[in-house]
Amino acid sequence: MANVVVVGAQWGDEGKGKIVDWLSERADVIARFQGGHNAGHTLVIGETVYKLHALPSGVVRPGKLSVIGNGVVLDPWHLMEEIATLRGQGVEISPETLMVAENTALILPIHGELDRAREAQNAVAKIGTTGRGIGPAYEDKVGRRSVRVADLADPATLERRVDRALVHHDALRRGLGLEEVDRAGLIESLAAVAPDILPFAGPVWKVLNEKRKSGQRILFEGAQGALLDIDFGTYPFVTSSNVIAGQAATGVGLGPGAIDFVLGIVKAYTTRVGEGPFPTELFDETGERLGVQGHEFGTTTGRKRRCGWFDAVLVRQTCATSGVSGIALTKLDVLDGFDELKICTGYELDGAPLDYLPIASEEQARVTPVYETMPGWSESTAGARSWSELPGTAVKYVRRIEELIACPVALLSTSPERDDTILVTDPFSD
Repeated sequence: MANVVVVGAQWGDEGKGKIVDWLSERADVIARFQGGHNAGHTLVIGETVYKLHALPSGVVRPGKLSVIGNGVVLDPWHLMEEIATLRGQGVEISPETLMVAENTALILPIHGELDRAREAQNAVAKIGTTGRGIGPAYEDKVGRRSVRVADLADPATLERRVDRALVHHDALRRGLGLEEVDRAGLIESLAAVAPDILPFAGPVWKVLNEKRKSGQRILFEGAQGALLDIDFGTYPFVTSSNVIAGQAATGVGLGPGAIDFVLGIVKAYTTRVGEGPFPTELFDETGERLGVQGHEFGTTTGRKRRCGWFDAVLVRQTCATSGVSGIALTKLDVLDGFDELKICTGYELDGAPLDYLPIASEEQARVTPVYETMPGWSESTAGARSWSELPGTAVKYVRRIEELIACPVALLSTSPERDDTILVTDPFSD
């Protein structure tokens, strides 16, 4: 059976939560493979709104196994709060429905404190971090000083892991003018949360390999967007992990042969939260209108998103780096009522044409978009569930996007509601 990877193909906030939830009906396992609780996915199911950060979007589907893979960094206290919130909304979450990889690195309170202190003192160029400790947690993972989920099971190992981390963190904190870490308090907090987390812990790599061999369908869920990838994003204004589809296998312990279809989630326009280059950003009433009609505020931070026209150059680029098989185009209804629409088809850099975003940050900041103008539509596309319900000009807009990004539309989303989706190609079909 086909296994599907879902990745954001812009700067995040593309609507991955709804698409993963919609696809999870066809999947047996839904696995998060990177990122932390800086991700924010909103699901609208009937009258109920679920806001997820650490948990996979498929967790609201009964009878499915949700997995947090080793490529994620996990705040255990936040996870338990999120589980409690969802249980309060009637969602059943137990070790039978949720598994956390034993080798997942933990986000500790010291990571958030370091994250916020650095950002506050960075007078050179703020990154726009959420301040939740994701970057410092990944630093500790690469620096081989993480506390991992499995370490919570043995007090002696836990103390050794904490001591190794504090050699590094106390030196940093002194340089930033922070007090040294309360070692005893940190160990006590971790020991207290251990009985809550450990029942969910397991060998995710082994379980997923067994499920794959038995023919079960796995849906791999990414966080953020490919333009925030640590290697291929708009560095340094990026997240601290690999976001592109290749990370899906590494982030849960499967080989690359486990991936059969890559679905890139793409907004019908472009948004970005935080700092960094944004070639098609609009600073006028059109940009404001996109933000208002699209309700463009971050699920995690509440920050207002920057808005602009669709950038086909960037999406073509992310489709290539993630090996996207087809895209899910979301929020088409936000464009309802515009007299005309623009699509960025190329760039100019110092007067020379360019068909990709350069890697150097100073050049990224200097590129100017080249636009193609298309007619808009006055009819509503909200809630459409078939091509026949869409205005002809909306269909032309979608088809032009397909041409420019050299990738077909597999799904079309016309509202936040779960069932307001037009299926063109089933990613799970063999």
